[in-house]
Amino acid sequence: MSLCNRMEVDVETNVCAEKFHDLFSSSSLPQVSSMSPAKVQAVHLLEGEWGKPGCTICWNFCIDGAPKVAKEVIEEIDNTKLSTTFKVIEGDLMEAYKSFKVIVQATPKGHGSVVHWTLIFEKLNENIPAPTAFLDNAVDFTKDINAHMTQAKA
Repeated sequence: MSLCNRMEVDVETNVCAEKFHDLFSSSSLPQVSSMSPAKVQAVHLLEGEWGKPGCTICWNFCIDGAPKVAKEVIEEIDNTKLSTTFKVIEGDLMEAYKSFKVIVQATPKGHGSVVHWTLIFEKLNENIPAPTAFLDNAVDFTKDINAHMTQAKA
């Protein structure tokens, strides 16, 4: 059994793809904590410049009611594909995974978009469960952002 795995999920939103992408690839990222406060309590810039690959950020979030921390580097921002790639370098996830990447991509669909979440991870051992709760959290988080941004438009 391979310890390297990939999980993916799509979430339809009423938010245009460019706006959703901009939220994750710019200085707007800290706003997600006000859009989904039960899931994300804070996002802080630790090093570098918002919206630039190589910047280091810290997420304070909850999964299944438990507080978690992740220190991440933004590896890539692709403004053509409307995707942002985060690489976790420290924090709670690294207790179970040797490596952990999160890719969030928004694709236009009608008046909204489809947000595609990809997790690429390597477990420390075969007894480590897949990060299903993390992916479920991303789905709920996306729905919260959709509700907030859609309400803001009305």
